Amino acid sequence: MAEERDYYEILGVGRSASAEEIKNAFRNSARKYHPDINKDPDAEDKFKEINEAYQVLSDPDKRAAYDRYGRAGVSGGGFDYQSVDFSDIFGDLFGFGGFGGGSARHRNSPRRGDDIRHRITIEFLEACFGTTKEISFTRDEECGRCHGKGAEPGTNVVRCASCGGTGEVKTIRNTMFGQMVQYQTCPNCGGRGETIQTPCSSCSGRKVVRKTVRKALTIPAGVDNGTRIRLSGEGQPGQNGGPKGDLYVELAVKPHELFRRHDDDIEMGLNLNVAQATLGDEIEIPTIHGMEKFIVPPGTQPGKVFTLKKKGVPKLQRKDEFGDQHVMVTVVVPRELTEEQQELMIAFGRTLGTEIQPQDRGFWDKIKDKLNG
Repeated sequence: MAEERDYYEILGVGRSASAEEIKNAFRNSARKYHPDINKDPDAEDKFKEINEAYQVLSDPDKRAAYDRYGRAGVSGGGFDYQSVDFSDIFGDLFGFGGFGGGSARHRNSPRRGDDIRHRITIEFLEACFGTTKEISFTRDEECGRCHGKGAEPGTNVVRCASCGGTGEVKTIRNTMFGQMVQYQTCPNCGGRGETIQTPCSSCSGRKVVRKTVRKALTIPAGVDNGTRIRLSGEGQPGQNGGPKGDLYVELAVKPHELFRRHDDDIEMGLNLNVAQATLGDEIEIPTIHGMEKFIVPPGTQPGKVFTLKKKGVPKLQRKDEFGDQHVMVTVVVPRELTEEQQELMIAFGRTLGTEIQPQDRGFWDKIKDKLNG
């Protein structure tokens, strides 16, 4: 079995190449090996290899998966020969002289539909454990009245009289170098090769209408703020029989009142009173999985961090693996004490070798009241 080449090597760029550098490298290689230009027997295979590399490296999500896992991270999707738009790359090559009417033929060839991007907001725990949401979005769908023909039912789509159905017109100019033949998009039909005499009253000849679509979206456990989920074939319809684009749903996760998330770990603060921190205690700590019994050791200091293993977020697409929960201790000093509590604290302070001089809180209360008017 032949060794699979690295996608960066195929395009001739480094692994740190920018999106623009990748696109320019693709344009140059595609021009060189396009089968309509390069007649070498292996040109078509090289052209497909170049396109496969570009499809991965031009998509941020696919590129990240490839950088981390190699081809195994992007396998399974197959190579979609029609998903790359070559119009801006080959327009300058197929519009003149010996290349004939390539530009119009390309315009009328099957083209993949555009992708749609949609954003939804989910709860913190829904992101942790996954859920199913019904989403609604708008996209173009085939017009039900004309069934995608663009013409009012009972009328016909006719061949363009200006170009004879080719979608382009030819002009010949005499120059000092001889005759130059130039093919241009037909201005009458816009390169479609046909005209609609009576546009459909529902879609006005567009062949599609705007509709609201509802879909059930399965959100896996472990997603995070900014995660994108792809629904293949749920984007805009293709042109001239081309495949539909994809729907990308970006997730926004609401903050939680107790927990903060860092990757797959959960962080939270724990308030202990002076007695609990000093003497220790058996308490229950909330986790995203429920309440967890925990022993606070005697002499726990402010800022101490305890770790609860495997009490964090399920790892995305890694079954039975979890992050941890980190609990940071804050020792809460009481602002007000009863007379009995004051006496006990004074006595306790003396045992520590410290002479306690309690302040007259009544005096400070009077000052505060005075300042507050």
